[in-house]
Amino acid sequence: MYRRVLLKLSGEALSGEGNKGFSEERLQYLVNELRGVKERGIEIAIVIGAGNLFRGKELTHISPTVSDEIGMLGTLINTLYLKDYLSSKGLKAVAISSIVSFPSFEPYKYSRAEQLLREGNIVILGGGTTIPYFTTDTAAAIRAIELHTDIIIKATKVDGVYELDPKKHPDTKKIDRITFTEAIERDLKIMDIEAFSICKKHKIPIIVIDFFTSGNLLRAIIGEKVGTLVIPD
Repeated sequence: MYRRVLLKLSGEALSGEGNKGFSEERLQYLVNELRGVKERGIEIAIVIGAGNLFRGKELTHISPTVSDEIGMLGTLINTLYLKDYLSSKGLKAVAISSIVSFPSFEPYKYSRAEQLLREGNIVILGGGTTIPYFTTDTAAAIRAIELHTDIIIKATKVDGVYELDPKKHPDTKKIDRITFTEAIERDLKIMDIEAFSICKKHKIPIIVIDFFTSGNLLRAIIGEKVGTLVIPD
């Protein structure tokens, strides 16, 4: 069983697929999944995207730098919203920002974030990498190193990684376990290349799961066979 994990969520985890904003149904689902994890005494940090608020392809009329900065600010909106929602449901949660000073956020210091994890808080990390042109996947990889998490759990809407695109090749096989080198050689798109390279270098395993199958998050953490596990070479 993993004792400290980093959960990488997309913005759609808060809104529902193809929707904008926030969905009460999705938020309550997230509460239930996280409660099951915390009841086991597992420490959990979260990095979340902002696709429920902004998508890069919708911001083509402005520069890529500004577009990415807007996206990073969007992650702060999601971080604060999620923190307050979890707190309202009785879960201990803290919102941490790496880019703004605001009363509702704690400033990001990895020693403080680790302390908050040890104290039983769900630590939600907003602001991305603070640098344009890097994704929240890369932010998740960096925070996983800094916070000494045992694993990154990438929450998706598919039940793992497949040999081929299952939408185009319905008979393709799911990969249960693969090394970083094998994944690179086979050009499997698990995370963006910067994030994947960081995880490979620092030997941080990744599990890709269907987050929207109830109980999968806990199953992945306690070591049951679920999703696709990417392991160091």
